[in-house]
Amino acid sequence: MPEHADSWKMIYLARRNPRLAAEDFAQAWREHSALGRQCRNVQDRVRSVTQCVRLLDAHWPSDADARYDGVNLLRLRDRESADAIWSDPETLAIMRPDEPRVFDRYVRDCALVAREQTVHAGAAGDAVLVAFLKRRPAVADADFAQALRLCAPGWAGSGRAVLNLVEPQRPAGYDYDAVVEWWFRDAAQMGALLAGRPVSAALPVLCQTVCDYRASVFMPTRVSHRRP
Repeated sequence: MPEHADSWKMIYLARRNPRLAAEDFAQAWREHSALGRQCRNVQDRVRSVTQCVRLLDAHWPSDADARYDGVNLLRLRDRESADAIWSDPETLAIMRPDEPRVFDRYVRDCALVAREQTVHAGAAGDAVLVAFLKRRPAVADADFAQALRLCAPGWAGSGRAVLNLVEPQRPAGYDYDAVVEWWFRDAAQMGALLAGRPVSAALPVLCQTVCDYRASVFMPTRVSHRRP
């Protein structure tokens, strides 16, 4: 599928402030997101926000990662917006001071910039399995991207599948090469397909040949907030 010049995202893999209970994280995050309405640059540069919180059900796949609490999928106006937003005076004055209340670090320190490609058309429901994937060192970037395009359509019964190829500049500790989204109608549908087996074992062998699963993150989530 061809890439489009305006298909840019900022994706961050968040840990909550440890003083915040897991059950309270989604509401605190929504409150933080609401501050963006006071920032004209955020309103102009961020086309959509999809906040996804980790499902807390114990019956999820054995390789589901519990170290993180959520994923934010921010669709941007253009590539330049990914850099400009960090120096915006209103964002620095209004949103950044609130970040330590909600997260364990500043958002910039866990945010990735990626080029988005929809590899399987379908509905984006209320649940999404998100994979932050690390490329094996011996695999070329082009071969990695092509393999994921073939693997990403995912499971029968799932909806939209999206491949996000990450830019080389990444925060320390977040060295992922791609983020894949597999969308489902709801958590029950996703659970019926995934519960009781590792996600990595359910993916095509081709995916395993290009990805280092030991350095990757798989997280079943539900959508807790969308804008618009």
